[in-house]
Amino acid sequence: MSLVIPMVIFMQQRMAEAGNVNDAKAMQAYMKTDQPFYGVKAPERKAIFKQAREHTKITSFIEYKRLVLWLWSGENREEQYLALDVAEYYKAFRTIDAFPVYEEMLTEASHWDTVDKIASSLIGPLVKEHRELEQVVRNWRQSDNMWLCRASLLVHLKHKSETNLSLLEETILMLASENEFFIRKAIGWVLREYAKTDSDYVRSFVQRYQEQLSPLSRQEALKNL
Repeated sequence: MSLVIPMVIFMQQRMAEAGNVNDAKAMQAYMKTDQPFYGVKAPERKAIFKQAREHTKITSFIEYKRLVLWLWSGENREEQYLALDVAEYYKAFRTIDAFPVYEEMLTEASHWDTVDKIASSLIGPLVKEHRELEQVVRNWRQSDNMWLCRASLLVHLKHKSETNLSLLEETILMLASENEFFIRKAIGWVLREYAKTDSDYVRSFVQRYQEQLSPLSRQEALKNL
C-alpha cells in the first residue's frame, strides 16, 4: 500500500487541529480569495511537514509526484503551500521529469503566493539546467493566463550570472506594454534582482527602454541602485 495517502491525511489532520479561525479569515482576506484557509502560519506548517517526514519516507519519483499533486488538489490553501514545501524539499526528485508536474501546478495556480514559488524555486532551476525548456517559457508569454506571463519573467529570478539575458530582454519587451500590475511589478522585480549581479546592465537597460517600461517597472528595477 502506498504511504502517500496516510502521509497526506496525517498532515491534513494536524493542520485542522492547529488551525485558527481568526487567522484563517485574515489570511483569506489578505489573499483576496474565496478559497478556505485552515489558519496555519508558515512555521507551524513546516513543523507539521517535518513531523510527517519522521513517520514516512518518500523513496521514489512516483511517490513524490503523487504526494505533491494530492496536496495541491486539497481544498484549503495551506495544502497548496504544503505541496510547494514538499516539492522543494525532496531535491533528488526535482529533475526534468518533474517539469510537467510543476507546469500543471503553475497553470492551476491562482495568485502570486503560489505562482511565484513555482516559477522561481521549482521551474527556474530546471530551466537553468535544461535550456531546451526555454521554448516552453517563451510560449507562456503569449498566454491569456496573466500568471503564466508573470512566470515567464520570474523563472529568471535566481539565475544570477547564468541568466539568459537575450531571453529575459525579449520577454520584458514583449510584456512591457501590459497594463496588468502583477506583470509590471514582476518586470521590475526580476531586473532589481539581476542588478545584484550586474547593476550597470540594469541601469543601462532601464535608460535604453525607459519609454517602453512603465513607471512601476522602472521604479522597482532601480529601487536599490
